[in-house]
Amino acid sequence: MNLELPSVGARQFPFVRLIVMAILILFLPTMMQTGLAAEGDPEPSQVSAPVEAPAASTLDTGDTAWILVATALVLFMNIPGLALFYGGLVRTKNVLSVLMQCLALTALITIIWLGFGYSLAFDTTGMVEGTVNLNSFIGGTSKAFLAGITGDTMRETIPEPLFFAFQMTFAIITPALIVGAFAERMKFSAMLWFSGVWLIVVYLPICHMTWCGKGGLFYDWGVFDFAGGIVVHITAGAAALVACIVIGPRTGFPKSIMAPHSVTLTVVGTAMLWVGWFGFNAGSALGANGSAAMTLVATHVSAAAATLTWMGIEWVKNGKPSVLGAATGAIAGLAAVTPASGFIGPIGGLGIGIASGFICFWAATSLKNKFGYDDSLDVVGVHGVGGLVGTLLAAVFAAEMFGGTQDSDYSIVSQFKVQAGAALITTIYTLIATYVVIKIVDATIGLRVTEQEELSGLDLALHNEVGYNMNE
Repeated sequence: MNLELPSVGARQFPFVRLIVMAILILFLPTMMQTGLAAEGDPEPSQVSAPVEAPAASTLDTGDTAWILVATALVLFMNIPGLALFYGGLVRTKNVLSVLMQCLALTALITIIWLGFGYSLAFDTTGMVEGTVNLNSFIGGTSKAFLAGITGDTMRETIPEPLFFAFQMTFAIITPALIVGAFAERMKFSAMLWFSGVWLIVVYLPICHMTWCGKGGLFYDWGVFDFAGGIVVHITAGAAALVACIVIGPRTGFPKSIMAPHSVTLTVVGTAMLWVGWFGFNAGSALGANGSAAMTLVATHVSAAAATLTWMGIEWVKNGKPSVLGAATGAIAGLAAVTPASGFIGPIGGLGIGIASGFICFWAATSLKNKFGYDDSLDVVGVHGVGGLVGTLLAAVFAAEMFGGTQDSDYSIVSQFKVQAGAALITTIYTLIATYVVIKIVDATIGLRVTEQEELSGLDLALHNEVGYNMNE
């Protein structure tokens, strides 16, 4: 996914410029002082030339066909996959509210992505390889509403409109993941405003820095994030932590039992997510090739290993493995392998799956209970922690000795520092920016439904409907 776009002049959005400039002001001195670029690491290019447009490419029908399928698979992960996974985890009176949030976010983020989101994420205007400037953090607006892009415009070997659509599905599912942290208690209007602004302030800059190409901050560092451990899972997990703390726990938490109303729906959603994740990870190779094939294998192995690990932990601790635990373990393994998937082999998938099974289980149970935050559907423990685990272990399992893609000169220690630095900056920035956004939304329209609305259920209170009519 780390490919370049043609360089084109455009204006910038002042608000986004201010936000991304804050990254430079707050964190760049720290990075320099702490020496994230260790001695002996590869040096960025010393040639300060603007990023140039790639040579004209020829459409590859095989690549195009695969990315068409992968795009559908990633959208399928959100509607209906994530919607059903989350829908089964909430109580009966709130199932429609979660389905509606996933559906509405699909529509909202699509329009933002078309209007200016894609351009801010993937316009290379002003980017200079090896030089940190404002455009290392955010793109321009020359591609707003796909201006100047036709079906014949190429992005490597696929049409650029297809690349636009593929990346759009990633932008859609990221704020949808955060929904699980404040499920059953946030206003629908507040959810829409928070998600839309959060996408602009957090997702677009991190996406640009990581995936836009030469001149992007994380890209120039050589960060390994093949399909979104940093861009999707760490941002979603950090935002989820802030959101669930600021909005507060559900009424009755933790004394009242708030069991999932349908583990059946959750397992169906898990299966859809598992299959869809092949498009998420293997599709990020942007081609029908050996890299996509190995990525698919590593992804599947990690999910399987994490499922068995979570089951085994529950079997030992509780005497029985739970279906819900197996489903949660599968998602943890999928989230964790995402950043590493294109850089590792089956052994790496196995190792990351086992590690994420253990660590995410601890985060979703012991860690959450210790600090008492009501992360309703374990976004922090599964996606945030899982994404962090995979981002760090990518440095280890990318090595040739573990069947990874890196050669014998590769340094695990040096790459680990790069991975840790990018994860740290992403986490800190996301925590701060999310807090600002959610507090602004709270101060303007309010975040939370009334206690009576929460007790009656969001399905009736916000949508005047119920998920199940048992009277007929």
